[in-house]
Order: sequence, then C-alpha cells, then structure tokens
Amino acid sequence: MIATSILAGSLLLAPGCGTEPSATIAASPSRPMSQATSIPGSPSAPAGHSVAPREEPTSGAPKPTKPEGHTDNPRKVRWLKAKPSQDGRSLRITWWSGVEPCNVLDRVTVRETSKRVTVTLWEGPSSKAQNVACIEIAIQKVTTVKLKKPLGSRKVVDGAR
Repeated sequence: MIATSILAGSLLLAPGCGTEPSATIAASPSRPMSQATSIPGSPSAPAGHSVAPREEPTSGAPKPTKPEGHTDNPRKVRWLKAKPSQDGRSLRITWWSGVEPCNVLDRVTVRETSKRVTVTLWEGPSSKAQNVACIEIAIQKVTTVKLKKPLGSRKVVDGAR
C-alpha cells in the first residue's frame, strides 16, 4: 500500500522535475537580472535570483552628527573625505556608519602639527541602549571639527588608517 502511494506520487512529480519554466526568461551572465523579463500573468524571476547589489548604498545627503560620548567599547572608524571650510578653520568629515543607537559617534580627536592634521573618529554602541536589535544598513554621516589654526598647506590624515 505504501509502495503504491509512493510510486503514484513519483509519477505525478516526475514530469515537472528538471524542466525550465517556459513563461519566464531567467537571468544569465550575458543577460543580468535587471534585463530579465517575464511574460504578463506569469511569476517573476525564479526564487533565489536577485538584482546585483550596488557598489555603495543609496541615500540622500549625509546625516549631520555630533559626538555624543558614553559609548561602549568605542573603536576607530575610517572616514571617506575631509573637506576644509572656505576659511580653512574647520573640516567637514564624511564617513560610512550604521544606524543609531548601535553606531554612535563617541568622539573626534584632532592632532595638529605644522605639517599635518590627523583626524580620528571613534564610534560604538550607545551605552543607553539595552536589548536593541541592530539592523545592518550603511548610512553616510558627516561631522564638522574646528581647527586651532587654519589648515593652509597642511595634509589631512585619517587617524584610523
């Protein structure tokens, strides 16, 4: 009885095994998913296929951020660019970060010499946040630091590198 049920079920499933869906055009190396099309009324792309990820996350303008302090185990974070103000007395630092309260700017240290300015960003999870689920989404943030002397011809260096 069991053998008969298994045999009958196998015969019903066998015709669908190993065949390509005829109503959908799948992506291939020569035809990326973004160019794949499907026939109206048919399912979209097969499960397990997706659009290739972007080089950088999409977002609007960087989020202005001020150091908050009081983070747990702050770590150095690399920044992308440092843009001096017109008068050279401050730097606008841009970097990739994560969502708060999981990624909070703890502090910014600035070390100035006659030849260079070293800027180090420190981030960590907020010590105020307890039992928080942290999603991993990249967010571009920006902060402004003041210099003791105008930048002039000094080189700006990332202290996390």
